[in-house]
Parts: sequence; structure tokens; C-alpha cells
Amino acid sequence: MSDLDYLEIEPVMPARYCVIWLHGLGANGHDFEPILPELGLPSNHSVRFIFPHAPTIPVTINGGMIMPAWYDILDINIERKVDIQQLKDSAQAIERLIEREIQRGIPSQNIILAGFSQGGAVVYHTALNTHYPLAGLLALSTYFATPKHTDFTRQNHALPILIQHGLYDDVVPEALGQQAKTLLTDQGFTVEYETFPMEHSLCLEQVKRIGQWLTSRLT
Repeated sequence: MSDLDYLEIEPVMPARYCVIWLHGLGANGHDFEPILPELGLPSNHSVRFIFPHAPTIPVTINGGMIMPAWYDILDINIERKVDIQQLKDSAQAIERLIEREIQRGIPSQNIILAGFSQGGAVVYHTALNTHYPLAGLLALSTYFATPKHTDFTRQNHALPILIQHGLYDDVVPEALGQQAKTLLTDQGFTVEYETFPMEHSLCLEQVKRIGQWLTSRLT
């Protein structure tokens, strides 16, 4: 996969931290841009936000329609059969964004990966396989698609992980969020798990909570 295009939002102060935030199937990097003011970060924060755009590819579950996607989804059942190689390729592209930020002067320990739905599956794989220690992993309404392909690198064994899911999610059932929590806990990770009375989306209460968590991690 070639390098990704992305939307970049610079802070008022010189950037010392970075959040790389991946959108879901069929969306683009502008999807979460509008929530930034609702996060409640300090007005003088120094957090750079990077919102990558997924490539456009045919998606099997949508009749082969070409749309922005991090990988092909082959079956929508609870097991979520996906194109593992495409997911790994997307994770490698996110790894290159991490390396770019390091080259720009932001240490990996000041970088958080966040992802919604399909984007969450990619950041799970990236964060749990990278050899760069990270500041945190934020998994939103998503699932852990690649536990059998994950090294659970020691550099990130203390990785702060926040999983959030909608109780009424009929796209990615909440059971998949619980499953990810169990898999990670069994590997020795400390996981915060939160649910909200919503479907496959974000709500204002959740956004405020994300802002609090980001502030605690990026200070």
C-alpha cells in the first residue's frame, strides 16, 4: 500500500503530542474532525490530530461496491471474516505515519492511536504489533480481528487501552467489544471498558469522556 493521504489539524502551541485517528468503512478522514471542539481539550493544548483517508477498494459485503475501506470484509457474521493481508497493509501504512511523527520530533510515547469500527481493527493490530512504545490505544465500536496474527510486543505491554462501545450497536455487536477486552486482559493488558446507550455511532457524553482520557494521557 502506498502512503496515505490525511487531514492534519495543528494545535495552537507547537505540537508535542499526536493522535492518529482512523475512520470507519465508507467514511473519510473528515468524519471525526467536527468533534474536536467538543473534546474539551485546553485551549492552549499541543496535540496534533491526524485523520488518514482509507484507500478506495471493492467491499464484498456491499456487493463489491468501491468505497473507502481499510480492508475488505468478506462475511458480516459474528466472526467478521476479513482480508487479513489488506488489514496488515493498512497497519503498516499507519506505522509509517508513526515514524513520520517521530521524524518530526514527537516521540512515540506521545502518540495515541484511535480508531472507529473498521479503523479500530487496524489500530488494534498496529498498536499491539509495533515496536514503538505508544501513549495509548482508543478503540471505538470495533473488534479485534487479528489476535492470531498479533505478537503482543513487550514494548506496549503497559499500553493504556480504552474500549468504548454502544449497547445497541447492530453493526458491530457489543459482544465483540467484550470479546476484545477478554482477549487483551488474558494477555495481561489493563483495559478500561465503557458502554453508552447508543447504536453504531458516538454520543456527546462519550466524546467528553474521550477528551478527559486524552488529556490524562497527553500531559
